[in-house]
Amino acid sequence: MPLTKSWVGSANAADHPFPLNNLPYGVFSTDTLAPRCGVAIGDMILDVARAEAVGQIALDGGPFFGAPAWNALMEAGPGVWGALRAQLTDLLAEGAPARAAVEGFLVPQADARMHLPFRVAEFTDFYAGKHHAQNVGTMFRGPENALPPNWLHIPIGYNGRASSVVVSGTPVRRPWGQLKGPNDDAPRFAPSARFDLELEMGAIVGQPSDEPVTVEEADAMIFGYVLLNDWSARDIQAWEYQPLGPFQAKATATSISPWIVTKDALEPLRVPTPAREVELLPHLRDAGPMLYDIDLAVTLAPEGAAPTEIARTNYREMYYSSAQQLAHHTTAGCPMRVGDLLGSGTISGAEAHQRGSLLELSWGGKDPVALDTGGTRAFLEDGDTLTLHGAARGDGYTVGFGTCAGTLLPALEDPYAR
Repeated sequence: MPLTKSWVGSANAADHPFPLNNLPYGVFSTDTLAPRCGVAIGDMILDVARAEAVGQIALDGGPFFGAPAWNALMEAGPGVWGALRAQLTDLLAEGAPARAAVEGFLVPQADARMHLPFRVAEFTDFYAGKHHAQNVGTMFRGPENALPPNWLHIPIGYNGRASSVVVSGTPVRRPWGQLKGPNDDAPRFAPSARFDLELEMGAIVGQPSDEPVTVEEADAMIFGYVLLNDWSARDIQAWEYQPLGPFQAKATATSISPWIVTKDALEPLRVPTPAREVELLPHLRDAGPMLYDIDLAVTLAPEGAAPTEIARTNYREMYYSSAQQLAHHTTAGCPMRVGDLLGSGTISGAEAHQRGSLLELSWGGKDPVALDTGGTRAFLEDGDTLTLHGAARGDGYTVGFGTCAGTLLPALEDPYAR
């Protein structure tokens, strides 16, 4: 499908992230408007709460936009999701008769403050990018044992903290934790010195389940996608992760981009998952193309300095799709809730510049990354701003995610020195 033109002129540029073909969902506020649901179109946001209130948006089972979150619409199911997308397209398309009625409901994005776009029910993070898993495994176990024995058979994951999911722009404070170096006789309590990013995509579950689902059913349950940075304290993790995996190392914050790009917007951009070295069991096999061709990049800006692009990769590098991850999550009977968030796992490619974490980019700190502004980074320093970027290219248009940014604040003074 080629670019669909809108009467909002800024939406019609081929490289603009928010054309009519995209229509991502967010929650915004201004100096005069309380937080509410909105849809990005070009450089503007359509206030869908106001549009619904006056009847320009009318959906079966509504109203849906009385609260500043998209959960109510998600609960309504794919039929209503499609109906909203069709109504929004009719309202915003070039030559739309309703232009005069809704033009006053547009708010410049430059005047808006963005909020979490949905209420996060649960958060699960996966370890499902093969290049990332091979890199990390090689560093710690050697190339012969880089992948755990189960890795080629199931998407490995762990339950994280929904309470620490924050929207892009929220500062992140360097955490304290137990650290133990190779030459230490005992652990010590100190700020993390090896704080890191993880370049991921987040899949948002839009429909519940109470029994195992197939990969195809799981794909239909996904409402949309966001950029996701699962901040990681590598030194805290090194001490705590055996035998049960990361805990406090991943509890500081998980940042997501403010715009939910719907699965419908990404539909024309599907690509297959990679070739399998080991055939998956039937309940996890691919049900057609399950990944998306989404270009991803990471920039790092020291305090007061310009950003340097430190990584560039693509979502198609994932070994397991979000649908496979969700299907696996349900196999033991685990109920899934509307608003569950699934982190893809760090997305890295085969080349050095495609690595989605500083742990990989600096190879455990041994080969620091050079910045365009001078200096290097093995891990994050106080004042650094990390920004994730993501966009997929259609036929004459771009499906953008906006950005997912966070600035690292210094650790608190000893939190127990009272």
